[in-house]
Amino acid sequence: MKPAVKFKEQVRRNLVALISLAVAVTSLGYNTWRNEASESNRNQRLVAIEVLRNVGELHQVVLHLHWDKDEIDKGNPRTGWALVLAIHDLAMILNTPVAESAEELKTTWAQHWATLGSERASEKEIVAALEQLRTDLHALLSSLN
Repeated sequence: MKPAVKFKEQVRRNLVALISLAVAVTSLGYNTWRNEASESNRNQRLVAIEVLRNVGELHQVVLHLHWDKDEIDKGNPRTGWALVLAIHDLAMILNTPVAESAEELKTTWAQHWATLGSERASEKEIVAALEQLRTDLHALLSSLN
């Protein structure tokens, strides 16, 4: 028997096994990709929710500091800095627009925290940065499947 005929005969006899192997490899590849995508979405969702929680806490600090002039208890600027830095660090894990918004919030906070309570523009700038970050987080959460 010629080698080419022998090979064709072996393929014909094992066609079901070869098809099964191809299906198994394809299924394994798809399953691996799907698991990675799901894990990435899960991580994005978890971190985004944590950032949203911190954004809410920071917004409360801003309101207490600006409107109540409470620098000691609920509007302590050190608490605000801690929240801004936590938001900034967590947002670096998230997809593009959120990380940029967190960077903008950090810059805005650095420029305006000292004048909260005395200048209305400072409160407006910080709240606008918080709202932009919140909007980007909501868009990110909506985009995850």
